[in-house]
Amino acid sequence: MENRERLPVYFIPHGGGPWPFMDSGTRFGIDPWKGLDRFLRGFAATLPRKPKAMVVVSGHWEQEPSFTVSTAARPGMLYDYYGFPPETYELVYPAPGAPELAHQIRSMIETAGLEAAEDAERGFDHGVFIPLMVAFPEAEIPVVMLSLRQDLDPAAHVRLGQALEGLRDQDILIIGSGMSYHNMRLFRSDEPTHVEASIRFDDWLTETVTLDAAEREHAFAHWLDNPDARACHVPDVDHLVPLFVVAGAAGMDKGVRIFNDRILGKPYSGYRFG
Repeated sequence: MENRERLPVYFIPHGGGPWPFMDSGTRFGIDPWKGLDRFLRGFAATLPRKPKAMVVVSGHWEQEPSFTVSTAARPGMLYDYYGFPPETYELVYPAPGAPELAHQIRSMIETAGLEAAEDAERGFDHGVFIPLMVAFPEAEIPVVMLSLRQDLDPAAHVRLGQALEGLRDQDILIIGSGMSYHNMRLFRSDEPTHVEASIRFDDWLTETVTLDAAEREHAFAHWLDNPDARACHVPDVDHLVPLFVVAGAAGMDKGVRIFNDRILGKPYSGYRFG
């Protein structure tokens, strides 16, 4: 293992609701998630080898006051979306959990001086099961879910990622699942000022991930100082915070954009570190 290349870490978009399993063309235009579908279907083939397990940090799970790890051996399903076709509430992703790994992760977080807890009941939310159903449809790889902390403090989430960096040497794949653009009020808008703000912010993110670790950490800690930040993440910032965790787990590795597409002109991106 000592001579093997450690696994990269990833921030991936999970799209809107149960998009792969319904006709979403009436919401955002024709085939709005076509590019994301192609990216996720090819994702596993880009990995250096099959992971032993995956740790997924979803923008749809926040806990207070502790970062919380799922310990279920057989996680259920959490259909945390509303107003979609009935069949999308029957989707099943039967991947196993990994309780022993979950206990290890809790210990790693606490060793880093952060408060941690466990949850044996949490099911797969759609920030987890939707992208994994497309990228890893066999559902063979064990999955541990890890929550955000409800305060969504950028520096704390970078520290969380730093605490988990060593998992990469154990062939554990760390994935942050969110959206680099997530203004629910303006998703349907193609007004030029909204589009221009989203392009500037996406460019800033794409440049920031390429910085040295210390510069990147500082930039993400102060990301709300970016004049376009709130235009791209309203009313909440939860969907960007998984990127901060991934950036922390990257260690000294720099990032690169590996996916980019647009909805009504507004870009959203995915990133790899390492």
